[in-house]
Amino acid sequence: MTEKSATESPLLQIKGLTVEVRSGQQWRPVLNDVNLTLQRGEVLGLIGESGAGKSTIGLASLGYARDGSRFAGGSILFDGEELVGAPERKLRALRGSRVAYVAQSASASFNPAWNLFSQYSEIPVKRGLRTKGQAKADAQTMFRTLLLPNPDEIGFRYPHQVSGGQLQRAMIAMAMACQPELIVFDEPTTALDVTTQVEVLAAIKIIVERFGTAALYITHDLAVVTQVADRIMVLKSGAKVEEGETRQIIDAPCEPYTKALLGRKVEHRPSTPFTGEPLLRVENVCAAYAQGPNVLENVSLEVGRQQTVAVVGESGSGKSSLARAITGLLTPSKGTITLDGKLLSGQLHKRSRADLKRIQMIYQSPDTALNPRQQISEVLGRPLEFYRGIRGKLQEKHVANLLEMIDLNEGFATRFPGDLSGGEKQRICIARALAAEPELIICDEVTSALDQLVAHEILRLLRRLQQELSTSFLFITHDLATVKAIADEIVVMRNGVVVDSGPREAVLEPPLHPYTDLLLSSEPKLDPSWLTQLLARRADIAL
Repeated sequence: MTEKSATESPLLQIKGLTVEVRSGQQWRPVLNDVNLTLQRGEVLGLIGESGAGKSTIGLASLGYARDGSRFAGGSILFDGEELVGAPERKLRALRGSRVAYVAQSASASFNPAWNLFSQYSEIPVKRGLRTKGQAKADAQTMFRTLLLPNPDEIGFRYPHQVSGGQLQRAMIAMAMACQPELIVFDEPTTALDVTTQVEVLAAIKIIVERFGTAALYITHDLAVVTQVADRIMVLKSGAKVEEGETRQIIDAPCEPYTKALLGRKVEHRPSTPFTGEPLLRVENVCAAYAQGPNVLENVSLEVGRQQTVAVVGESGSGKSSLARAITGLLTPSKGTITLDGKLLSGQLHKRSRADLKRIQMIYQSPDTALNPRQQISEVLGRPLEFYRGIRGKLQEKHVANLLEMIDLNEGFATRFPGDLSGGEKQRICIARALAAEPELIICDEVTSALDQLVAHEILRLLRRLQQELSTSFLFITHDLATVKAIADEIVVMRNGVVVDSGPREAVLEPPLHPYTDLLLSSEPKLDPSWLTQLLARRADIAL
């Protein structure tokens, strides 16, 4: 990160910015009188819970307000030029060339029909900055800089042919195609496992240090932003709470809200030992997609009644494939899956409605798991009718009971998913799973897209519901803090194989399995030097 001169004019200066969103016939503020200054080559971290206004500021830096929102006051100066009210032609020329944006979900941001070289080359070629040949050579150089494997050839692959971490680094490379002066990183590592997250954070550090690029780094994870930011701005409900140098914010925060963010720790509970016959038993399961290689290789695990078993590992380790096999969405080629001693068919359409009712799933992204056209009453009413035959007035009563169970009032029944926050939508997904009165709930990364405060609330809710309803959980996650908080037993997977398993304390306390040790060492710490020291240690080991 470059040295900043106190007399240097800011690259980005936001003054008194107010952004409003339409709510019915009225407008309400989502950003209120925000001020921000960013120097060339500087990285400013924006942190806060959902709804704090972080992404709104990031998009405003491109002169952009989402559909249904508007700039209601203030000024956005980029290199001294006003973006509020600027002609669309001027803004289009700015975006992608001088200011770039890296989104949270790389898989949703790439065109699946174009290879990586084509997508890297599009903007510089269209703007007349490079020929196709020059852009391809630039891409190979940038892929090599970001430590992508086989950098001269990986560009010929399509998005679905690379891992999540590789695709996220390819997106960073694409953002750098025109060598912009500012990059907005919007939660670029949120959905990544800890080892992949380290790779992406290292790539971001390389970019800002080697090219002197300024950046806004948006995240809800303080430990992550600490690794890349020169300064941190804390936001809440659309207003600035506190701002300062990274070390000062971490070591000596001034405001109670910042202290709450830093001090928030997930409560650890004593693990429940497994006794008696298991509710779920997976024995020597192998499975593959189409005619490809096995994604599960002789996987075995057990889940006891009212017990939580966490399945952890990197992207591609087989965690979600295991969940698909258990729910009947991926047919095993070998092995058995039994629930309460009853053998389950490996094919979903051959399972009875009673079997389907007993196992439910909560998905990672509530935004894609909920139908935006259905009111919450219908979202919760459908499983009540399908699994339990509950209709009419009785269904309305059960919907109200489900909402009360997840700490939401009955007024939510008439709302649509788009009217809810991320945490509220995830609560609705939990209620939908509970509507069937299942014995086992599979939670697939249910807190990975949520900020720390909301994730903490969701974990507390799941623990309370487990005690009240005697439900068992299979918890798929890459978040080791979550594992430490909620798991009774842990299953560690790598490349479709179980490499470590046992009670939580046995798995997470020394002596550690080497792969488990790698996962634990990759969990970010609230120390600005953590990433640099980790990369240095791994480089020494490699040598």
